[in-house]
Amino acid sequence: MDAIANPRRRQILRLVWTAERSAGEIAAAFDVSWPAVSQNLRLLKESGLIRERRSGTHRYYRADPRALGPLEAVLRQMWTRDLGRLRDLAEEEAASGKRRHG
Repeated sequence: MDAIANPRRRQILRLVWTAERSAGEIAAAFDVSWPAVSQNLRLLKESGLIRERRSGTHRYYRADPRALGPLEAVLRQMWTRDLGRLRDLAEEEAASGKRRHG
């Protein structure tokens, strides 16, 4: 559970949930330094939640469905809650924009 407590690690898991992605693809999805993304990938790999495949100098990551099995319901619930919060924030921002310009 510690590995998925961090929102960025949950986002990484979401990215590699159904498709293998290169380290570069994963890093491009975030507005943080490569070392920060790399550290999160390492923690997820060490916890057994993702698998790493190397091809030459490239690294590819994918969620490990066997390890995630017991956590799948928890993750889906977190992601749904995160999406709900994002929707609420977008609606609040839209409403405050109307008040300023209206």
